[in-house]
Amino acid sequence: MLQLRPNCECCNRDLPNESTEARICTFECTFCSDCADTRLHHTCPNCGGELVRRPRRPAAALARHPASAERVFKPAGCAPTAA
Repeated sequence: MLQLRPNCECCNRDLPNESTEARICTFECTFCSDCADTRLHHTCPNCGGELVRRPRRPAAALARHPASAERVFKPAGCAPTAA
């Protein structure tokens, strides 16, 4: 089950479950669409995997299986990846 991490690892922007701006890789590294598009060029800086839109969990399922509250943030930001 996806953790649904609450923030962008690069800029620390909030990305709640209902956000359509969250992007993830297969390891669930999480980034906002702005960082994914402009800085990372749709490539995860941690594993090199593709960044895709994160699905949203339905409200009924979210009540039983809440999103993660653990924030992952790199204070130095993320190194841009090659275009």
